[in-house]
Amino acid sequence: MSLSQPSVSDCVLHPMGDGRSSGFHRFIASTPETRAICNDASVMGVDYTGRLETACVRILQNLRTAGDLCLEEKESLVFNILRGGLNFGLREALSRAFGWNRHSAAFISAQRARICDDPEHWHIVESEYSKVYMPKVASIVVGDVVATGTSLEHAMRALVHEAEKQGASLRSILFFTFGGVRAEEILEKTHGMCRDRFEAYENTTLIYLEGRFTVPTPETPLTIKLTGTDLLRWKADMAPEFVASQYEDPAFPLQRCAIYDAGSRAFWTPEHVADVEEYWMQCQALAEKGLGFADLLAERFPGLHPEAFGRVDLGKLCGREVRRMQALKR
Repeated sequence: MSLSQPSVSDCVLHPMGDGRSSGFHRFIASTPETRAICNDASVMGVDYTGRLETACVRILQNLRTAGDLCLEEKESLVFNILRGGLNFGLREALSRAFGWNRHSAAFISAQRARICDDPEHWHIVESEYSKVYMPKVASIVVGDVVATGTSLEHAMRALVHEAEKQGASLRSILFFTFGGVRAEEILEKTHGMCRDRFEAYENTTLIYLEGRFTVPTPETPLTIKLTGTDLLRWKADMAPEFVASQYEDPAFPLQRCAIYDAGSRAFWTPEHVADVEEYWMQCQALAEKGLGFADLLAERFPGLHPEAFGRVDLGKLCGREVRRMQALKR
């Protein structure tokens, strides 16, 4: 089945600073597809990965039109960090964006877990699988969801190691993420490493999808949160288009996470539905204790105007979302 070609005009790229001198470029990208993903947790399974792929097509085309992307088909390597990287459909997105067929793909596993005696720290528990093909000169295209950055840090070290081991030279890295600030901390470190080790290295481009979200710690003042996992709207840097979209439905700005668990959302939807249902049931319990919509909005997305939503009964709103999730179990 052929997919329709998305319009570049439905993609906006907001530069974060000027990376011309350093070669490290950051953007916040906003598309209809990524706004839907962040706002509506019922977007899941193939629908979710299909929309995310289409968003990446838009962004790739937009970058090339703006002169911010110089990729060649036979040099381009999609580096998949299993399993989160498979969400983005970047191999197919490059084909749809540019009509390519001969770009390459590589795979590495990097599964994180909490350290039992210190649950706020993470480590890699599974990194056995690796299938990395490397062109002589390689431009890397990669996507992942980044909260703590544990998997990404492991994968970037492995990428550089494999390039050196195979006698290849890295030219550039293009990275897509639903993520927080750890993404750029790790990518900036990798950028410096690549410049030191590969004479032909040119630039690193980081694309935040809809925002550079915040990741909660035990000190984050939220009633409901999953530390080291959630990507929050709370005090995040977000695309204006995404902020404006919050007013389309009062449930949007209250979502616990901008993405929830990307693996289950894509590949095991019963777990995703249960996760979202549990969150809205927790919110419903807060409403029964007297918490109002304006109070929860101020907590989860400070700066939005509650009066713009009209009169919202938090209990009824939560009940609606619980029923929506329950309907998806049938």
